[in-house]
Amino acid sequence: MNKLAMIKRPIALIAFFYATIVYSQTTVSGAVTNGAHPVVGANVYLEGTYDGASTDENGFFTFETNETGTQNLIVSMISFETHMLAGDVSYFGDLKIKLTETINQLTGVTLTAGTFEAGDNSKVSVLKPLDIVTTAGAAGDFVAALQTLPGTSTVSEDGRLFVRGGAAGETQVFVDGLRVFQPFSATANNIPTRGRFSPFLFKGITFSTGGYSAEYGQALSSVLLLNTTDVPEQEKTDISVMTVGGGLGHTEIWGSESLSVNTSYINLAPYQSLVPADQGARWNKPYESISGEAVFRSKKENGLFKFYTGFNHAHLDIDQEDINLDGFANFRLKNNNLYVNSSYKHFFENDWTMNVGASISWDKNDIGLLADRVDTKETASHLKFKAKKTFSNRFQLKFGTEQFIMDYRDLYSAEGGAFETGLRDRLTAAYVEADIFFSNRFAMKLGARGAYSSVLEDVNVSPRISLAYKSSDNGQFSLAYGDFYQHPLTESLKFDDRLKSEKTSHYILNYQYTGNGKTFRAEAYYKDYDQLVKFDTDRPVFDSQYNNLGSGYASGLDIFWRDNRSIKSLDYWISYSYLDTKRDYRNFPERASPNFAPKHNFSLVTKYFITDWRSQVGLSYSYGSGRPYDNPNTGDFLAEKTKPYNNMSINWAYLVSQQKILYFSVSNVAGFRNVNGYQYTDAPNADGIFDRRAIRPTADTFFFVGFFWTIGQDKSSNQLDNL
Repeated sequence: MNKLAMIKRPIALIAFFYATIVYSQTTVSGAVTNGAHPVVGANVYLEGTYDGASTDENGFFTFETNETGTQNLIVSMISFETHMLAGDVSYFGDLKIKLTETINQLTGVTLTAGTFEAGDNSKVSVLKPLDIVTTAGAAGDFVAALQTLPGTSTVSEDGRLFVRGGAAGETQVFVDGLRVFQPFSATANNIPTRGRFSPFLFKGITFSTGGYSAEYGQALSSVLLLNTTDVPEQEKTDISVMTVGGGLGHTEIWGSESLSVNTSYINLAPYQSLVPADQGARWNKPYESISGEAVFRSKKENGLFKFYTGFNHAHLDIDQEDINLDGFANFRLKNNNLYVNSSYKHFFENDWTMNVGASISWDKNDIGLLADRVDTKETASHLKFKAKKTFSNRFQLKFGTEQFIMDYRDLYSAEGGAFETGLRDRLTAAYVEADIFFSNRFAMKLGARGAYSSVLEDVNVSPRISLAYKSSDNGQFSLAYGDFYQHPLTESLKFDDRLKSEKTSHYILNYQYTGNGKTFRAEAYYKDYDQLVKFDTDRPVFDSQYNNLGSGYASGLDIFWRDNRSIKSLDYWISYSYLDTKRDYRNFPERASPNFAPKHNFSLVTKYFITDWRSQVGLSYSYGSGRPYDNPNTGDFLAEKTKPYNNMSINWAYLVSQQKILYFSVSNVAGFRNVNGYQYTDAPNADGIFDRRAIRPTADTFFFVGFFWTIGQDKSSNQLDNL
């Protein structure tokens, strides 16, 4: 063989192999879009190889591969879910691939209609836990702070939450998802109550003014959800000395377990000796209470156990002016309340979460009114199971069941004898609810709740739906609809167990903007009341005639604005509510606006930190238009209005040292002489006129001074969060 032949042979072999490779290559091509527009820069490749390309400005891609048989084609792009196509590589030509947007939990849409969040970890928070207790005039009561939010009405002689035309009993309170049956301290008529709970044990608050989740029931207007701290940051001791009493709190941590204990003693006698009550009342024994709370936590590898308990004993004796008596009416009260709450949450590896819990409360009142006596006892419990499954970042399903058990007894004793009434009920409920995220801009919550009551012997089903659309990076619209049922109040149901559940339907449209330290919310709503309880006497008694023929409506507009960036060291918020409501219920002869529903409510809350003074100062102002009252000298029912309500309060927290704080506050510092309503005589005078007296606060102004000292591992921590 000559040299030329020897050279030609390997060249021919190389050419043969090259031709074979070229002949066996496959072209992979196609276009990638998001359904409406091309996706530029997406990575397209065969899994496990180096064969791939990126999409151009038109979303097209093309590349060659030597792979054969079944392959996995991967398409990936930031902000989109990874797309995989499996098949024979010979079919990967002229593909049309549509990518689905990834749901971003931090920047995506969230459902906000009817809900105010207060928690450091909530991206839709409009308040923080610190805000709840640093509001001037709130005096550490989270309920008083919530009354500065839109949708609430200030009823100063009551102290509870009145939401969007609803009575106070239409709002329910839950701790760690479990019902609190007596969330407010016992008190006398026209003396405002306070929440039973100490703010420092809770990490966050969710306040739903309507349209809330199917998980919660037995509330016509609103739910307030309190969540205890999961894991405390450090061991510490908190000491407080106040003009109205004192308190002591301690947190101990050992390993994955911790215990927080808080006790307080309140006695208004020293204060009343300095600031005596107005002429409308005189204290024989000013309000005195002792209370204690404890939270035990045990963190497991895949779970968290919590045990909460709270005890409160209160005592008071007051003489109150009564226009129908020659003198004062004496009222005496002793209240004992014990609440126990236990819950466990477990996280499974397959994206299941399970919650189980139980709460029970015992409440006992010994009440004296003139020569009469009323003793009440209530034992109530709540058992709950909840499960949640995350199928993907687009779909979550939760469902659960619960049972409420209540046993109520009261004994009324008078000169004519004694009369006992009672009520026992077992209510069973179940619900299912899905969170569906169609994109980062559009989401839906869809659910339903069903309940059966042993005493009412009826079944009700409540559909709930919420929609949210993110219109911009910082703004979104939300819609919500739902039906809500609640038992008639015990005062009526104990006399007639043939009554049915009362009902409301909520319709809510919401817009919220959050960004650059600013929050703006505007929410319009309509509530339709049906099956409200009516009776034909001045108050519910055993021989009243009861029915569910009552009805009503509430509509309005709520506005909220908060800004903590525009002015250095200044944080403020403004809220306004317009309310139009009428109802025919209880002993109303016709539809009318109830006396707890002013048409206009306005609040301004400011907080300013002065570094040179080592101080935080605050000012809050609240306004409420005149509330309806009934004047028997006219022929119209609830047609007249009180004068508007005004309250301006200030507070000042001074850091004596990093862990010692001197705190001073004055409620209604301007001394507005507010009128809560009027009491009329039962019979007209000689001129045919019903005389009246104004119902006013026992004192126009309340001042408070306290010293707070924290002893902890972190020398910079203090109780500013609790003031």
